[in-house]
Amino acid sequence: MPHDLHPIALRDELIELGNLFRAYQERPEPDLEQLAELHSRKAKAFRTWAEVTGETELRLDAERAEQAAAAALLQHQQRTGQSPVGEGEVTNRLLPGLTQWEHARTVLAHVAEHTPLPGPEARLMAVMLTLRSALTGTGNLVGQDVRGLPLTEPEELIGRLVDSGWLSIPGTAEDLLASRPESPTPITIPSLMPDDDGQGPFDFGRKTRPKLSGWAQRVVGDKKLRKKKTGAATRLLALALAVRTTTDGRLGPEGEGVDVEVLTSWCAVEPDELESLVEQLTVADWLEEAAVTDGRLTGRLAERVLQVSCPLP
Repeated sequence: MPHDLHPIALRDELIELGNLFRAYQERPEPDLEQLAELHSRKAKAFRTWAEVTGETELRLDAERAEQAAAAALLQHQQRTGQSPVGEGEVTNRLLPGLTQWEHARTVLAHVAEHTPLPGPEARLMAVMLTLRSALTGTGNLVGQDVRGLPLTEPEELIGRLVDSGWLSIPGTAEDLLASRPESPTPITIPSLMPDDDGQGPFDFGRKTRPKLSGWAQRVVGDKKLRKKKTGAATRLLALALAVRTTTDGRLGPEGEGVDVEVLTSWCAVEPDELESLVEQLTVADWLEEAAVTDGRLTGRLAERVLQVSCPLP
C-alpha cells in the first residue's frame, strides 16, 4: 500500500484492516461472523482503492474478498443452526450446528439397523425410546409419551418389545401406559448400555441427548401432522427428510433428491406406498414441489419446518 495514498480515510482504513486481520489470526478460537465482517470491509476498501488507482488486480482482490465474506458468513450460519432465507433473513434451527445435525443422523441410522420388530410403528417407537436412553441404556417414560405417538395398539407393541428382549420395564405395559410425570416408569434398553470400557453406540454428551430427543419429538409431534392424523410411516418419512436437506431445505445432497429405496426401507413400507406418504406430508404443509421420478424423491421442506431440518454437510 502506497504511504502517500489518498484519500487519507482510505489509507487509514487499510492500515486498520491490516491490524485487525493480524489480531484475528492470533485469536485462540475462530469467530466466523467477525471474519465475514472483516472480509466485507476489505472488499469495500479494495474496490475504492481500485477506483482511485484504476488497477484491475485490485478489483479482482475486492471480488475475492466478497466471496470470502459470503463463505465465512454461511459457515457461521451453519454452525449456529441458521441458514439464509432471503434478503438478510435466516432460519434459526432447533438443533444448532453441524455436529448436532450429524448426531441426529447417527441415531436414526442406528435405529434403522437395530429395530427389533418389523413395521413402521415399531420403528417409530424404537426411535423415541432410543433417544430417551441413548447414553446409559436407561431412561424414564410416562404414559403420555407413548399415547402421543400414532400407534394402533401401544400396549401390545410394548409387550412385543419386552418379549423380544430389546426393552425391559419393571412392571407391565399397562402399568407404563398408566404412569404419570410424578411417577415415571424406568426403562432399560440393554443394547444401548456402555460396555466394560464405558463405550456405547453414541459419542455425544449428556446435554445433547435431551436436545436430540426434543428435536425428534418436535418432528413427530408436529401439530399439522397430528391434525391430519398421519400414521407412523408418515412421521418416519418426516424424520428421514428432515436430516436429508440442503441449508435452504431442498431434498438430498445438492438438492438432487433422495433415493426412494432408502426412504421406503427407513419407513418400513413397500415402494408403492411412498407416494401416498409424500402426499400426506404435502397436504400437512411439510413438503413443497414434491415429485417421485427416476427412483428419487425431489422437492423441498416447507418454510414452516425449516427450523427442524438438519442440513447435510
